[in-house]
Amino acid sequence: MASSASSFDSIPTCYATVSIGTPETPLDKKLEAIAGAGFQGIELGFPDLLSFASKGQNKEVQAQDFDTLCEVGREVKQLVEKNGLRIVMLQPFSNFEGWDEGSDGREDAFRRAKGWIRIMEAVGTDMLQVGSTDSPHALGDLDYLATDLRQLADLLAAKDFCLAYENWCWATHAPDWKDVWEIVQKVDRPNVGLCLDTFQTAGGEWADPTTASGLIEREGGLEALESQFRTSLDIMSRTIPSEKIYILQLSDAYKPKTPLDSKPDDSGLRPRGRWSSCLRPLPFDGGYLPVVDFTKAVLRTGFRGWFSMEVFDGGPEGSDQDWRDMKAYAKKAMASHKRLLEEAAES
Repeated sequence: MASSASSFDSIPTCYATVSIGTPETPLDKKLEAIAGAGFQGIELGFPDLLSFASKGQNKEVQAQDFDTLCEVGREVKQLVEKNGLRIVMLQPFSNFEGWDEGSDGREDAFRRAKGWIRIMEAVGTDMLQVGSTDSPHALGDLDYLATDLRQLADLLAAKDFCLAYENWCWATHAPDWKDVWEIVQKVDRPNVGLCLDTFQTAGGEWADPTTASGLIEREGGLEALESQFRTSLDIMSRTIPSEKIYILQLSDAYKPKTPLDSKPDDSGLRPRGRWSSCLRPLPFDGGYLPVVDFTKAVLRTGFRGWFSMEVFDGGPEGSDQDWRDMKAYAKKAMASHKRLLEEAAES
């Protein structure tokens, strides 16, 4: 469907707490900056919850100390509401699906899932973001991955919660939107949909941080690359129902000044994962991905839900910022959101 500017008025705005300041930045200051820029909601980042809990408890709270995290989560809920915001989603829940039956990894995944659901209740959100696994130990059969996610969906459904499944472009088995959409269809649950992301798709299907050009290099050159990307976006627009898109995350990417090593680093993180961690600015702020084209394709599905800024902006060098003026950065993010909608409008 055509995307006219007048149809964008109802699109709600969101900002990920992990995308401003650092985990050590007081959460109340982050919320003040986000609310002051006019955003309506937040993605609550688990690192921010851990940091807030550790400061409040005067000790390092562990990631699976769910009793403490739930207690603190109720405080976070009040703090968010005080700033006139709502918690749209808890994120990022990672490396859940694909563990071998009976393995320690599978047992840990479901223990974490049940704990995070408790946290969702405490903070007052109904959506859990699940990133496609990047574990080298995950089994690659899509039916098997779907079975795990179906079980998670049923745990969430018992609380009237939903699951937003996101393709991470460095994932081991589901790096593309087509992969996660196929899995979501296999899961076949009404409370499971997609978290689409400008970086994850454009950074996976169009760009490559390991090449000198910053682009995927294939036979036919740039013309062939752009043709294939346009075809992918056209298929997405025509095949994904708008109601199965739960949220759209927005960011761009800096082209690395020196191509990244194509091999995983010592921690096992693949190059696109390293690229994602610190070289993702706001749209229109120094990046080079076709963010507008991807956004247009999502809007053509009829989606008018949450637009959420999720950036990891370490500057062109990836060395991070000093974050002395978070309020100005949040306002720049809102300006970026408005410009994106203007440029995505189709007559």
